[in-house]
Amino acid sequence: MRLAPPSFETLLTCTFVLIGLFWGGFLGARQVAGQASVLDRLENLTADWRFLLAGAQAAPRGVVIAAIDDETVRELGGYPLPRSIIARIVGGLAVHDPQAIAIDMVFLDPGKPEMDLELADALRSTKSVVAAIGLFDRERSPASQDARFRSGELAVVPRLSNVLWPITLVRDATRSGLVNLATDDSGVPRYVPMIFRNGDTIVPSFVLATSAAALNTEPMLGRGTLKLAARTVSMDLGYHLPIRYYGPRGSIRQFSAARALRGDLEPDEVRGQVVLLGATAVALGDTFATPFDRLVPGAEILATAISNVLAGDGLVRTNLIRAIDASSALLLPGLIVLLMAIRRTAIGLGLAATVFALWIAFTVMAFLAGYWLSVAVPLVAALPVAMAYGAARLGRDRYVARRLTSEKMTLTKFQSPRLVEYILRNPRFLEKPIHQNVAVVFLDLSGFTGVAEALGPEWARGLLADFHALVERDVVEHDGFVVGFMGDGAMIIFGVPEPSPDDAARALLAILQLHGSIATWLRALPPVARDRLSVRIGGHVGPAVVSRFGPAHHQHITATGDTVNVASRLLEVAKQQRSGVVVTEDLYDAANASAAVFGPIMTGSTLEVGIRGRLQSLRIRILN
Repeated sequence: MRLAPPSFETLLTCTFVLIGLFWGGFLGARQVAGQASVLDRLENLTADWRFLLAGAQAAPRGVVIAAIDDETVRELGGYPLPRSIIARIVGGLAVHDPQAIAIDMVFLDPGKPEMDLELADALRSTKSVVAAIGLFDRERSPASQDARFRSGELAVVPRLSNVLWPITLVRDATRSGLVNLATDDSGVPRYVPMIFRNGDTIVPSFVLATSAAALNTEPMLGRGTLKLAARTVSMDLGYHLPIRYYGPRGSIRQFSAARALRGDLEPDEVRGQVVLLGATAVALGDTFATPFDRLVPGAEILATAISNVLAGDGLVRTNLIRAIDASSALLLPGLIVLLMAIRRTAIGLGLAATVFALWIAFTVMAFLAGYWLSVAVPLVAALPVAMAYGAARLGRDRYVARRLTSEKMTLTKFQSPRLVEYILRNPRFLEKPIHQNVAVVFLDLSGFTGVAEALGPEWARGLLADFHALVERDVVEHDGFVVGFMGDGAMIIFGVPEPSPDDAARALLAILQLHGSIATWLRALPPVARDRLSVRIGGHVGPAVVSRFGPAHHQHITATGDTVNVASRLLEVAKQQRSGVVVTEDLYDAANASAAVFGPIMTGSTLEVGIRGRLQSLRIRILN
């Protein structure tokens, strides 16, 4: 069995589905690998919108900031604070049994020995963490000799060129962690790297070191996870923790560090909580932007991340989430193209828009639940393909529309415009013959053969063209259908393509108008034609079979049956009666039944005549 070749529309749709698969697969593969791209800006912008849509939320109890605020700086006369003062603040906090004390300060250079010793003793008296700073220089970063760092999860861990540790006295008294944050192009910290590579060793972040100190445990690295005691925290690539912000500046509870110096803290403000000692005075310059606020102290960013870890309410963006992003980027373009390919364009576009809206709604709901699905990657995968397909489809549709309009205009030159319109709307019209009542009219231009001989072929052709145009005009005006012109004659049907109760009335009115129009036209012809031409018209109404005739590739519509034969023979009767218009009594009566609509119809003499080839005689009316 020979298969028909696919249509252009099918090939176009399949082509764009394949383009969508390749384009979406390319973007999805980059998403899974975590490769940076210009899409990150769009994704971060949509993440900000989702944060704002979720609104500010109360931060859970567990992390509090001992703020070196304007009050503290004012009371102590400046910043940075002397190490002895920091030691007194740590001591003032330690008496209230905090879960851990994290100090967002670096102690890189030795100070006065007695002050350094006092600070080390204060740190040693409680579970504490101090800050260190990682330096990055990829050209000078030492290459790892450890196979663990050449592939897998550890391969994308941030690589340091050096670490600025606290002085030895302080470092030996407590834990240390790097306070480095990863910011995007707009300055918003999106992630906290939980570990760093320094040669062949792993260095914890300040957030991880503080969380581990608070839980009195050592972190264990898993595949895409960090385990802290009984807590398992999901990680993004390279053990990055996406930060879930609670709200604008001040969302994390805080109190002034000066109160710790004065000893006027309430025990419940500190007991059992992680206390982060850090600068919050905006004038000190350690600030970042967040989705909720453009000026947030770095200490509050770190406190938010620590709270995310300990409360388990951080954003989840894992290998599985990235795989879902990649699958969306792979499948969404093809699905939207297939929906847009639906024959009814409005329905297809509506379904495609619905699918797209549902997917956006799903990503928003997932974000509200703490799962960071990408908006940018599937969006950029789907929209260009859908827009390109839409443009190609629109261009194709316009081309087809222009072609169909041209074909329609061409077709109307060979067929009744009314019938053409109907067949275009109903391509299966008359696939099977139908039996119905029709009004049939025949007309003939008597004497044309002699006139054609006298005038010659060119004049004769022009004469016929004018005659045909006149007939077509009057017939179409009364919603009739010229089945065909037979030289100087024509066959006309009323009731095709759709029958109507007033077919007979319209036929009779058309007959009378034709007779008058042709008579006027004949009077304007040259004497050689005017004196030798006359018109005869006959009309009848009754049942007939309306059907298509001809081979499958070239068919015409006509009517057959006794009604048609009678209407044709009436031209002979008109010749015998020396009359221009002869209609049957059936047509006349049927037309007058609709006279209330069309107005009174002229009467005429009646006569009963025999019809050639027919056994029964027929009553006719001679209308002129």
